[in-house]
Amino acid sequence: MLHRLAIRDFVIVDALEVEFSPGLTVLTGETGAGKSILVDALQLALGGRGDAGVVREGAPRAEVTAEFEAPPSLAAWLAEGGFEVAAAEDAGRLLLRRTIDAQGKSRAWVNGSAATVAQLREVGELLVDIHGQHAWQSLTRAPSVRAVLDAYARLDTKPLAARWAAWREAARALVAANEKQGDLERERERLAWQIGEVDKLAPGADEWIELDAEHTRLANAQSLIDAASGALEAISGAESDAGGNAEALAGCAIDALQGVAKFDAQLEATIESLRGAEAQLRDAAHTLASYLDRTELDPERLRALDERLSAWVGLARRYRRPPVELPVLLAEWKAELRALDAASDLDALRGTSDATRKAYDAEAKRISAARRGAAPKLAAAVTRAMQQLGMAGGRFEIALEATESPQSFGLESTEFLVAGHAGTTPRPLGKVASGGELSRIALAVAVVTSELDTGSEAPGTLIFDEVDAGIGGAVAETVGRLMKQLGRDRQVLAVTHLPQVAGCADHHFVVSKQTEGGRTRSAADAVAGESRVAEIARMLGGEKLSSTSLAHAQEMLSSGSSERLTVRARKPS
Repeated sequence: MLHRLAIRDFVIVDALEVEFSPGLTVLTGETGAGKSILVDALQLALGGRGDAGVVREGAPRAEVTAEFEAPPSLAAWLAEGGFEVAAAEDAGRLLLRRTIDAQGKSRAWVNGSAATVAQLREVGELLVDIHGQHAWQSLTRAPSVRAVLDAYARLDTKPLAARWAAWREAARALVAANEKQGDLERERERLAWQIGEVDKLAPGADEWIELDAEHTRLANAQSLIDAASGALEAISGAESDAGGNAEALAGCAIDALQGVAKFDAQLEATIESLRGAEAQLRDAAHTLASYLDRTELDPERLRALDERLSAWVGLARRYRRPPVELPVLLAEWKAELRALDAASDLDALRGTSDATRKAYDAEAKRISAARRGAAPKLAAAVTRAMQQLGMAGGRFEIALEATESPQSFGLESTEFLVAGHAGTTPRPLGKVASGGELSRIALAVAVVTSELDTGSEAPGTLIFDEVDAGIGGAVAETVGRLMKQLGRDRQVLAVTHLPQVAGCADHHFVVSKQTEGGRTRSAADAVAGESRVAEIARMLGGEKLSSTSLAHAQEMLSSGSSERLTVRARKPS
């Protein structure tokens, strides 16, 4: 539900804030006062199109803020978008804000966090349903007609669209494979030959690194043996004229210091270090001895390594890859070959195409059956509403015609047909001549579908922007009572010029236009009591208020607040 709308520097509004309540709220005022500006501003906050032309002359930017009572179902949407959830004291509140500067640059926020206009539009569709005075135009477009029927039938067509896309992709793959069989076979042969050549080598994933390291070691085996032998001799070999090996010299140093350590305790640390060095030298000598036992010249193994490394290098040069990448290249070729095998397997592709088409057909037939079951029920409900909207004897029908080929939306096109009077043949809605009839039919459809859409996921606010244009008298009174009836389940806002509609409202705002200092500005004031009677009287008879018009207005208000008109749509089973 919409709680508050704040507007600043929008068209002819300098600053305006309106608080809304549940039930039916009407906006009235003289022609040109700017009644629809409030709706236009709200649409901007809900992600509607806007440009620099909406900025009030002389102002740097236009700003619109709309505060809603958010349904619980929006919590997941807010979390997914990364928007903050309102604090505990404002739980359930949702704040949408939009600005447009004089250069046409637009910015948007949701609960104080930056958002895109697309996100405003997305959340707006969950909060508000707007019916303009030309709402009937959308009912002449096939997608909108189909959406109305599908919503009435409680149909989710996303699975159907997904199955259609899967079938089309499978069919495309089959056609492409048929057309490219020769190319695919040649490519397959090329890949198979390359794979066979590299497979003979059978390169392991880490083999190149291991081979290279082993080859380096064997190629330098004599140098390694000589160096290890020399080191072992230096550590623990026979004593030389120089005074012995390293291990023996470390022992001598320890013996020398131990004899005098009792005279200076600081030498104990040095003795411990020498003992550690002596132990490490013994470990090093043991390791070197083991190394020499394992290391030997192996010319046969070195020759085998030379041959295998040469094979690696030859293949790597041929395919212009570093040797280490040969295993990866082989895996890529095998994956490509599997893909080509799949792409050239016509039987498998044909089976996939047939299976996806069968799945689509099953879902499409289910959708078609649901549409054909719901269409007469929706038509009957709208027809009943038309009888009370000045179209007695009129008839509403829904035509379902088979499409030439399967479509993402199903197997049939949908069109609304209307007979405005008894005895006439229903014709496409777009060819009905009377604008008044079109508006009333749009209202009838809105009433019927709105009554069926009172679930938690349905928009909580309905807006009717002068959909009552071209009607009057008893029909206007019926329209007002229908809107009031809708207001019992959902918040309804109506911009109207009809006193009969205004008289049925639970809340009433008068939009006025004043000129101050050569500048025009709009204001919206809540009216009640005598002020409301005077506004209804003005709508009845113009600026000059007579006792007769005032009495008529009072009677109209009394009647509008007490009577109830029942127009119920039977829900599809």
